Amino acid sequence: MWPKETSMKDWAYAQFQPSDQLARLHYFTMKKQHTRGEVVFTITVHEFVKPPDPQMEFFAQADKQTNQKTAPYTPCGWGATLLDALAECTKAVHRFPYEGPEAG
Repeated sequence: MWPKETSMKDWAYAQFQPSDQLARLHYFTMKKQHTRGEVVFTITVHEFVKPPDPQMEFFAQADKQTNQKTAPYTPCGWGATLLDALAECTKAVHRFPYEGPEAG
């Protein structure tokens, strides 16, 4: 039987093989101003048990692209901490204009 309360990394023991790439997901939202209102971005941060690089344990990615009419770009960010990855991703959301259909 699994304990009811686990510490932050106890869940890592559920990964049986490194190829499983088990990750805990953290969700955040942010709003970006658009000419037709606001666009809500959902950012998913993956906290990997065994990251591709030890300094990149966290990977954040937005659910929408920006710069759609020129060269579509999916905002993302890597980091050694959740804050680093999330901050890189939010900066990336602001890097290019949102040119998609939905707003508001």
